Amino acid sequence: MATTGKVIKCRAAVAWEPNVPLMMEEIEVAPPQEGEIRIKVVATGVCHTDLYHLFEGKDKRGFPTVLGHEGAGVVESVGPGVTDFKPGDKVIPLFLSQCGECKFCKCPKTNLCDCSWSSKYYDIMSDPTTRFTCRGQPVLQFMGTSTFSEYTVINQIAVAKIQDDAPLDRVCLLGCGISTGYGAAVNTAGVTPGSVCAVFGLGAVGLAAVMGCKNAGASRIFAVDINEQKFEKAKVFGATDFLNPKAYNKPISEVLAELTNGGVDFSLECVGNTEVSEVSTAIILEAAREDFTACLCHEERVLKLG
Repeated sequence: MATTGKVIKCRAAVAWEPNVPLMMEEIEVAPPQEGEIRIKVVATGVCHTDLYHLFEGKDKRGFPTVLGHEGAGVVESVGPGVTDFKPGDKVIPLFLSQCGECKFCKCPKTNLCDCSWSSKYYDIMSDPTTRFTCRGQPVLQFMGTSTFSEYTVINQIAVAKIQDDAPLDRVCLLGCGISTGYGAAVNTAGVTPGSVCAVFGLGAVGLAAVMGCKNAGASRIFAVDINEQKFEKAKVFGATDFLNPKAYNKPISEVLAELTNGGVDFSLECVGNTEVSEVSTAIILEAAREDFTACLCHEERVLKLG
């Protein structure tokens, strides 16, 4: 390509500081270095993690930055040492890398690659090593990806090649939201054939969880949300029963217990709210409580487990 080995000027949404709206800027994107890939971003989603870093992040060292970690694009050029990718390949950036060599990559119980940006720079949500500049100063790459830019440079261990006919405006969601919900059902929870499941929250993550439960063979899937307009879409993804907590004069946990003869086998909380998390754990059958995983994003939030 004509741009290979050259600095590319393009548009990007830059977050200059916390709690300040993004600014559309012209940035410079340097050529990829050893083991790196420069990607033309075709489509990107917006995840709440992007909004969290912008409006609730407390560490100013994470700015200025280009947000976005849920995208898809086409390889523009590759740096020295890159053999698995070539210009023209369709790819999905990964905010969780896989070097394939460290002890974490070789362990089947974790995906926390020791070479990932998060292993060293979790507090600022970025790797200080960046190929972006704007107004004469470096701009960080959020979560090692930065898909709110027309071009980005990513380490080859944080890129997944996809088929040539993949619709980029759809598969971009696989970079975070879809894999989060689907993986929670299939991998983390390990939904089993014939089981009864409940999914709280029917956003992108929740719908993906519903899909995961269905594909894992669940016989009954309760979709729980206060917005009933989401029920029709949840039905398409595989939900069988639909509950709006506001439609009952009793706790939704009691409603579910009555409808399932005591509780469900698997419960997935896809809202990000500790009160909902407490409800979702309360309706799991005692016999099904072999494992429990919780992820709290805000240090001031407390989840009651008993």
